[in-house]
Amino acid sequence: MNRKLVQKAEALLAKERGTVYKDPGGRISICLVFPNTYSVGMSNLGFQGIYGMLNRRDDIVCERAFLPEESDIREYRRTGTPLFSFESKRPLAEFDIVAFSLSFENDYPNIITILDLARIPPEAAERNRFHPLVIAGGVCCFFNPEPFVPAFDIIVSGEAEGLIDEFIELYKERDGVKDAVKKGASGVEGLYVPEFYEIRYNDDGTIRERLPLEGAPDRIRTRRLKDLSSSPITTSIITPEAEFSDMYLMEAMRGCPWRCRFCLVGHIYGPVRKKGIEQLRADVERARESAAGSQQQAVRIGVIGPSLTDHPDIEDLLCMEGVEFSITSLRASEKSAAIVDLLKRHKSVSIAPEAGTERMRQVVRKRVTEEEILRTSELILDGGIENLRLYFMIGLPSERHEDIEGIVDLVKKVRQISGKGSIILSVSTFVPKPFTPFQWHPMEELNRVKEKLKFIKSSLKTERGVKVFHDVPKYAHMQGLFSVGDRRVFPVLRAMAQAGDFKRALAETGVEMGQYVFRQKGVEEILPWDFLDHGGSKARLWEDYRQALSLS
Repeated sequence: MNRKLVQKAEALLAKERGTVYKDPGGRISICLVFPNTYSVGMSNLGFQGIYGMLNRRDDIVCERAFLPEESDIREYRRTGTPLFSFESKRPLAEFDIVAFSLSFENDYPNIITILDLARIPPEAAERNRFHPLVIAGGVCCFFNPEPFVPAFDIIVSGEAEGLIDEFIELYKERDGVKDAVKKGASGVEGLYVPEFYEIRYNDDGTIRERLPLEGAPDRIRTRRLKDLSSSPITTSIITPEAEFSDMYLMEAMRGCPWRCRFCLVGHIYGPVRKKGIEQLRADVERARESAAGSQQQAVRIGVIGPSLTDHPDIEDLLCMEGVEFSITSLRASEKSAAIVDLLKRHKSVSIAPEAGTERMRQVVRKRVTEEEILRTSELILDGGIENLRLYFMIGLPSERHEDIEGIVDLVKKVRQISGKGSIILSVSTFVPKPFTPFQWHPMEELNRVKEKLKFIKSSLKTERGVKVFHDVPKYAHMQGLFSVGDRRVFPVLRAMAQAGDFKRALAETGVEMGQYVFRQKGVEEILPWDFLDHGGSKARLWEDYRQALSLS
């Protein structure tokens, strides 16, 4: 092992509280991998929760690995050091199972980089029985895993609670024999074995049929936890080196009642489930215990949920003493007033109008009015909070120039109602997401997106205390390809791991963005993710899509 790389891992471990160390003897060894850097991975509640769940089992030793920093990747390659786990420094190739937690499409090329550094062939078909079983879970696995499935033996499609324990028992029952485990997994609800399916295509590049093999089911039904209060998912390790420094994360709500037409959360996490106040208080007490002995004056807790303004107990929770709470964002509504008052110590609070005009908000089904947006903004700015973050999206279906002008006008109105604090715009590009009504809609071409961003920035450059930030449009297009692509996109991931450049990878592989991202899809078309069953109706989504377009 390279001394420099080991010392860096040890330095990070020394700052952690809650790290689990186990004797691996007689236990199934799992390396849990986050395909981004340490600071990003350690701020991911799902990753943290799975680490804790697995290590609570006496028959499992679970350790962690991450995408190394760029300079460390060069050091791994220069010295020929195989990628190793943090806790024991064991090479990933020596674990029984290597399990990826996938939360973001733009991390997909990092899967290949990590496997390459670990000296594990990047495709399941290239590996033999002596290689680890390579599996994947996380939200990306239950909306469209197809762009990355060639890398994996098994995909966990659904929420982990319960499903993971069932998989571990299957693994033990089959003595860890890869072929036997995969065969057994194909019969478990929520487990998907990609090699048991053959995809055939039409001459125009669309999918003609999807054939199950080896007795595999036609469709994979995703698994869900019925009672969120029974979920063991919480932060396992506290560290100042995470993006959310020294913050304990806890989930208050899963699923969203508003079902905006562009958003995954309301469509794949149903039904809405909320933790009761007693369980939330128990989570806070666990956070206090985890912070014991630290130098913090108050325990810092990040409350996770897509629409926390709608949680019936959110005010009772935020009133707890000795805790510095942080929440993801507020919904513009009357209920926000009391919550804003409880967040006065915060430097930044976010709301998401998403669009600048009432028509456009109706198209995307963002059910907030301009009056509610302005009133909530005024409460935030006049409440002493330094930064109001406003989230907008451009490139939406049926968008007109007046909708872009509406973003500028709305921001100016917010600025006029209060001269206090700063207003920070975060502008993102629309990306079609599977299982939403907009899954059929094309993305806008790069030049159009750039024109809209230029207009917004130039129109607001003289506004006092207003800053505009936006995503990089080409990366939004990359996300779009990985969001709606099929297995033929996988070579792009391999090429990017080598070249690091998206445009070059497209040229080398011959994958055309127009086939996937810039094309209007039809209702009869077989989409790459249609085999996943979330309990909803594709016909109902199409009708919802047509209804949205009728508002133009």
